[in-house]
Amino acid sequence: MFTKILIANRGEIACRVIATAKRMGIATVAVYSEADRNSRHVALADESVHIGPASSRESYLVAAKIIAAAKQTGAQAIHPGYGFLSENEEFARLCEEQGLVFIGPKHEAIAAMGDKIASKKLAALAKVNTIPGVNEAIASPEKAVEIAKGIGYPVMIKASAGGGGKGLRVAYNDKEAHEGFASCQNEARNSFGDDRVFIEKFVEEPRHIEIQLLGDAHGNVVFLNERECSIQRRHQKVIEEAPSPFISDETRAAMGAQAVALAKAVKYQSAGTVEFVVGKDQSFYFLEMNTRLQVEHPVTECITGLDLVEWMIRVAAGEKLSFAQSDIQRNGWSIECRINAEDPFRNFLPSTGRLIRFQPPETTMFQSDTSKLLGVRVDTGVQEGGEIS
Repeated sequence: MFTKILIANRGEIACRVIATAKRMGIATVAVYSEADRNSRHVALADESVHIGPASSRESYLVAAKIIAAAKQTGAQAIHPGYGFLSENEEFARLCEEQGLVFIGPKHEAIAAMGDKIASKKLAALAKVNTIPGVNEAIASPEKAVEIAKGIGYPVMIKASAGGGGKGLRVAYNDKEAHEGFASCQNEARNSFGDDRVFIEKFVEEPRHIEIQLLGDAHGNVVFLNERECSIQRRHQKVIEEAPSPFISDETRAAMGAQAVALAKAVKYQSAGTVEFVVGKDQSFYFLEMNTRLQVEHPVTECITGLDLVEWMIRVAAGEKLSFAQSDIQRNGWSIECRINAEDPFRNFLPSTGRLIRFQPPETTMFQSDTSKLLGVRVDTGVQEGGEIS
């Protein structure tokens, strides 16, 4: 087992990883930009390293600075959290080359699942349900219209590198398909530096349901039930719950089996999530695989009693999963609400500045042991008087 790990992130997820590492007796190293010098994750860690100016492009997104901080402090492994470099195949590979353990999947799996077009092809080969469509980059608006007519409206026009609600358009006719292709391609180019766009059938009245996975380096993969993520705003999740109140036990088992098959096809190890869109008749189709820990992972922890961060660390250290699929429990119900700092008078734009008042419920933060969970769990990276940046 590792004796020291570095967390290549900030805020709530950095605090979350630190909490589990401390419980496991592992020393922690925080990294911080100039904007986060007095942040909670810096105070909680055993050591901290300044990695640059406030801009994430000059700090948290610079792999060389993260690697240097790990070597400087003697950390043996790096947990990427979510966002920033967490799904960066090059960073995972660089860690390996520098003799550091990346606490996440191998870089080959990140690369395989990181491209939406390539991942859909892999999913089809693994006998995973995929939405009818054309999983090839489309060259022109005219071709987009031709393909859309062949699939049948409505269709979803999607950027291959998209995420977070960007690079998505729904078209109900030829005009919308033509215009949607152009705007989607431009947004994808500006947001991701990748303007490849594909088209698939749009599932009406859809639900967004995802399967949580855990795999190890010994070929074992289990699914830890599902999360219902259908309540969204601007294509971003705001409420998540587990289990889903919508799907049947039969659908749950089928989705889980397909998610496991996909993970095994790419030799997946660590925590990961396979996202599905589910129709009103409970037909389900593969959307994408997130090769990292999800923001909403606590709802899974609360109904299974498993600490996903702990198992990410154990798997990265070479340990086998100590449980089989038949051991996975589903106790009670868990709902997560994301509380965002926004300005309601400015169309809910992100709001930065000093947090004047913060009074969370009296509870043990980041508690994954359900026997000690007193009805509510708080995962946070802020504190009263701190700066939201």
